[in-house]
Amino acid sequence: MNASLERRLLQAVVAVACLVPLAIGGMGIVRGPGFLGHPPVIPRDLDSHFRYISGIFFAVGVAFATCIPDIARKGPRFRLLGALVIAGGCSRLVSLASVGAPSSGHLFGLAMELGVVPLLMLWQASVARRA
Repeated sequence: MNASLERRLLQAVVAVACLVPLAIGGMGIVRGPGFLGHPPVIPRDLDSHFRYISGIFFAVGVAFATCIPDIARKGPRFRLLGALVIAGGCSRLVSLASVGAPSSGHLFGLAMELGVVPLLMLWQASVARRA
């Protein structure tokens, strides 16, 4: 595959992957933890913390999206954002070990955080080397 085609493919995959934090983070900001199906009485501190974390998740999606146009030259930013996501995935793994498996949506998140994002980081580094 030539370098230009590979770069464009990476850009497309990252754009699609950005939809996850943008959509889920946005829903968390607007709807709070209630969209996860929890009881209607949610402690205010939990709601506040959930929306705060959702805002960070949304911002990470925006920040990844800013890498797309010049993805071959955005290695440091891409790696920092990837490290943040991986740290979140490791935290989710602690939860899985401590209290058990979460819902399938959260298992999907775990797969993205500890599987897809590291692979995208490696792919971005490869594209950067070829550019």
